[in-house]
Amino acid sequence: MSTKRVAKPRQDLQIEGFRKLDTPSVSDAMDRIGIAAGCLGLLSVVPGTKTVGRAFTVKYRLTGEVERGTVGDFLDDVAPGQVVVIDNAGRMDCTVWGDIMTVVADRRGIAGTVIDGVCRDVPKIRELGYPLFSRGRYMMTGKDRVEIDAVNGPVSIAGRQVRPGDIILADDSGVVVIPASRAEEVLSIASEIEAVEQHILKLVGKGLSLREARERSKYHSLQARGRQHGG
Repeated sequence: MSTKRVAKPRQDLQIEGFRKLDTPSVSDAMDRIGIAAGCLGLLSVVPGTKTVGRAFTVKYRLTGEVERGTVGDFLDDVAPGQVVVIDNAGRMDCTVWGDIMTVVADRRGIAGTVIDGVCRDVPKIRELGYPLFSRGRYMMTGKDRVEIDAVNGPVSIAGRQVRPGDIILADDSGVVVIPASRAEEVLSIASEIEAVEQHILKLVGKGLSLREARERSKYHSLQARGRQHGG
């Protein structure tokens, strides 16, 4: 089966802006405006991978009268560049993502997957370098154990609400959720924080002490709640 990726989606300027940032800078920016961002316990399956994109949300529930064979069919509706966000209630006893879904997602140009739960078939995920973030891995199937409850509605990931269209940024430091309604504000503040941190590194490289470099850059107030942008 070919794993050639499809063409890139139309440019999204906010996504392109967040692509230049990391999760620590974005988390600090959201601390400043009083929004908790981090998804505790969700880590990269493939070290060194990063993803950013608009959320396509999926919520699972314990199985009832499940229609067999439809557990992952929602992938056909995910647009290139989106991040699949799966709410499996943090379950560690059955998976909702494996090798077939990884291959299909990679071929379709899906930006990555975040699971409040576990995945399996890790060798294929690593072979493709597919950006997947989860609580861990476990081989037992979710078939006949869980079923899809809703697609593209609000979900809860590690205690953070995610709505369709919210921005997901994930890297080796973890996963953050940026509400679409605050994305431009967060992007601006996070970019300022990143610029200050890079300036500190340059000052230290020129021989200043860390204390002096931080004082000159007003580092300790960067994420202070209520701080005015640029102040």
